[in-house]
Amino acid sequence: MKQVQTNLDRRSFLKASAMAGGGLMLSFSWMAGCTPAEQSSLEIPEEWFALNNYIKIGANGVVSLMSSNPEFGSGVKTSMPMILAEELDVNWKNVLVEQADFFPERYDRQFTGGSQGIRLAWKPLRKAGATARQMLKEAAAKSWGVPASEISTEKGTLIHKGSGKKAGYGEMASAAAAIPVPEEVSMKDIKDFSIISHSKKNVDGKKIVTGQPLFGIDYKVEGMLIATVIHPPFGMKIKSVDDSAVKSMPGVKEVLVIKTLESDYERNFFDTNAFNELVVVAGNSTWEVINAKKALKIEYEIAPEESFVMAGWGGKETVKVPSGLESSDGHRSKMAEMAKKNAKVLRRDGDPEGAFKKAVKVLERSYTAPYLAHNCMEPVNCFAHVTADKAELYGPIQAPEFIMRTLQARLGLPKEKINIRLARMGGGFGQRAYGHHMVEAAVISQRLNAPVKMVYTREEDMTNGIYRPTYTATYRAGLDENNNLIAFHVKGGGIPEHAVHADRFPAGAVDHYLAEGWEINSNISIGAFRAPGSNFIAGAEQSFLDEVAELAGKDPIEFRLELLDRALNNPVGKNNDYDAARYAGVLKLVREKSNWSDQQNSKGRGVAAYFCHNTYVAQVVDLRMEKNNPVVDKVIAAVDCGVVINPDAAANMGEGGIIDGIGNALFGEMTFVDGVPQKNNFHQYRMIRQKEAPTSIDVHFVSSEEDPTGLGEPLFPPVFAAVANALYSATGRRLYHQPFVNELKLSKTSL
Repeated sequence: MKQVQTNLDRRSFLKASAMAGGGLMLSFSWMAGCTPAEQSSLEIPEEWFALNNYIKIGANGVVSLMSSNPEFGSGVKTSMPMILAEELDVNWKNVLVEQADFFPERYDRQFTGGSQGIRLAWKPLRKAGATARQMLKEAAAKSWGVPASEISTEKGTLIHKGSGKKAGYGEMASAAAAIPVPEEVSMKDIKDFSIISHSKKNVDGKKIVTGQPLFGIDYKVEGMLIATVIHPPFGMKIKSVDDSAVKSMPGVKEVLVIKTLESDYERNFFDTNAFNELVVVAGNSTWEVINAKKALKIEYEIAPEESFVMAGWGGKETVKVPSGLESSDGHRSKMAEMAKKNAKVLRRDGDPEGAFKKAVKVLERSYTAPYLAHNCMEPVNCFAHVTADKAELYGPIQAPEFIMRTLQARLGLPKEKINIRLARMGGGFGQRAYGHHMVEAAVISQRLNAPVKMVYTREEDMTNGIYRPTYTATYRAGLDENNNLIAFHVKGGGIPEHAVHADRFPAGAVDHYLAEGWEINSNISIGAFRAPGSNFIAGAEQSFLDEVAELAGKDPIEFRLELLDRALNNPVGKNNDYDAARYAGVLKLVREKSNWSDQQNSKGRGVAAYFCHNTYVAQVVDLRMEKNNPVVDKVIAAVDCGVVINPDAAANMGEGGIIDGIGNALFGEMTFVDGVPQKNNFHQYRMIRQKEAPTSIDVHFVSSEEDPTGLGEPLFPPVFAAVANALYSATGRRLYHQPFVNELKLSKTSL
């Protein structure tokens, strides 16, 4: 076992004996508690104690483990407690899992996003479980008069082999509460894991499939009003509202105009640059307020240029939001013009300009991608009940810590008077990191002096989104007389940000390398979208590398492996942010699992590999054309994410990311005309359909003892390129502009 320092004191590790239940409560700076829900398979102790930050053990051996991070389908509510249970060495069948409320004073990071939850919680959670186990062992040792070093544990049982004595955790729970927190504890060897890396069912699975209320949109309280909202188009503001036809409509209580944020408020990173002024219709039922909303007559006018201070990741900055009505056609022409100008140099190795002059072959290609909408299954919603002295909120939110300051400023309440309860989210993908919906619901409740559930219609959700930016990138590659890559140049831009990751592959593998970026400001709200930036640049980069490999007369996997071998054995530069050996490892694994060398299967086959969110992924896509439409038959993926906590759930998440990526690559697109999104529901915004999903997806994980990394995002980006490369194999035509079905339609005669 590995010895680790606990670094815990009485203030960060609270202990209390359970007076009636005889239980042990252990708490840490990143755990919180609430009353557990009933679970018929376990006999719940008569009394649980509502202390924050704890592991709870009942006298009957039942263990309650808290999941601190919000859950939106990534599985953290199952996998995080699995880590605790492993080191606690408890029988998983005796575990209750509960969703913690937001409590920043006692959590280090209650944020689900960036595929960082498991990675950052891995060591603290293991240490917490191991510390609790050690305290139970010491309690048993004191009771039995034997050294603690002679006591072992097995699935919630304390054992002293010398005397034959045994006791369940529940029997020693109260005594363990009096044991001082140990300064050093032993953690398990990975080879001894019996819970981690062994698949467990989703702890909410039965509740989800039986329709039990877990989501914000399910929430109800007595006397609650329903509210829906209307936002101006991007680049406009409200001039007037005529509600004369609405006030007499059945069930309507109030029509309001509210501001989400005050003009002088210093925003945080997840406050948006839009949605600040809106019209609200509140009433008795969803149906009644939606009907009333349609009867409103709202006049808009052009919004002036705006600037505000934002506290971002790198400190405070002044953000300027331009005036004007923006359209997709205008965006395309602006981006094409901007791409011709000089850009900001992000990285330079060697003499790329000189190397291109000496190159025998030069290839240049440009790629584009449109805005994308999140389109979570559950539309934006939030419950709020704000009174003069407190605020209660319940809803879907990925990053509650970032919206707390906004709520404090807008409601005029201290944070200790604001309680954010975390609902399970019906999707997130980055959209739920932005908490404007919570502020909107809170302001509506405060104005109406009543509990309110605010619900966006699907149309509001889709047309007032936090969109994936629109991007473009131009790549150049220079080969020498031996078809070696000697020069590489990427110049990327976007509205309002570029997607170039200057220190990622093939940086470090080419002597002469240049990365540049440029941006165009916009008043259309953009934000995190599953694997931000990577979701575009991986597709462009890996499509381009395939074409370079073809120009060099090399197999696309071998070509990548040659570059990675250079990066491993003789790297260029010192800031390369990937491990070339692990990168090469997933390519070799996918080559093996896909039987890549079998040329009989080469038609309609494409490969791509990418590193992001600390994880390495390689994918092979097999597709065919059927009546000029692409049909993806199979995807083989190789993943190196370190230790896999919950294998079945990890594979499921990988499959979901792959299907999502295929759908967005082929169909995803949001367009604008004069600030108005042109697609407002699924009859216009094309999503992948069930029958279009691959009939087979095989996800293979590299066996590893490295600390675990992200999984929610890394399988999404490379599949864009794998699809594009497979389409080239099937049709003989390279595709450069997403969504690919649009580009395919332009030249059906060539297929």
